[in-house]
Amino acid sequence: MTDAKFKDHFSATAAAYAIFRPRYPTALFDFIASLAPARRLAWDCATGNGQAAVPLAERFERVIATDASADQIARATPHPRAEYRVALADASGIDAASVDLITVAQALHWLPLERFTAEVRRVIAPGGVLAVWCYTRPLLGGALDTLLDEYYSGELRAYWYPERHLVETGYSTLELPFTDLPTPRFQIEVPLTLQQFAGYMRTWSATQRRAAEVGYDPVAAVEQRLRAVWGEETQVVRWPVHVRAGVVR
Repeated sequence: MTDAKFKDHFSATAAAYAIFRPRYPTALFDFIASLAPARRLAWDCATGNGQAAVPLAERFERVIATDASADQIARATPHPRAEYRVALADASGIDAASVDLITVAQALHWLPLERFTAEVRRVIAPGGVLAVWCYTRPLLGGALDTLLDEYYSGELRAYWYPERHLVETGYSTLELPFTDLPTPRFQIEVPLTLQQFAGYMRTWSATQRRAAEVGYDPVAAVEQRLRAVWGEETQVVRWPVHVRAGVVR
């Protein structure tokens, strides 16, 4: 399903997105599931390839996972308790007052917030919870961070969409339909080869915009600069995860 309201920045790289985007920590899902008043139904909105839907399906009787991109849904990881649908965030097709937990992982900044909030209020069950989260710029440590920042904040500076600012602030400036609950601090930690990390950089919306303008792969040059420090071994890459959650009012 496509719509003028849907900002589709990732269908073209859906396969790479499924391979290279980092997975969220188990503790994050344990915490979010603990907030729900029941574990009958969860809705994972803007599911992408199902990175949040599958862990949720391990904790809920049923998960409906929606995304406006048919290409993303086509590559979603199957799970017997996860039902994938192509649907807009403000038109989920889910029954009213039926959902115990609604999640949006690394995608809230792309959604039409007012219309999505109306849909949240329509489908949420009494006492139901909305939980949203994002991860910010990866941390490599030392000289690697300096080299990465030259690309992330330097070469790509003009290519990040304005919505990226909402991620950098951990969604803290958004008005959401709940009173925030206290949330623990979470972090993704993954050992990656430089080739894997370069694949991840190629999924960035700013990288795609830069590549379209210049006509070549902008990651290749920064990959070479990183290699002098990274070497052939894996490096632990860390992403701070920012969570906001509360009972929908």
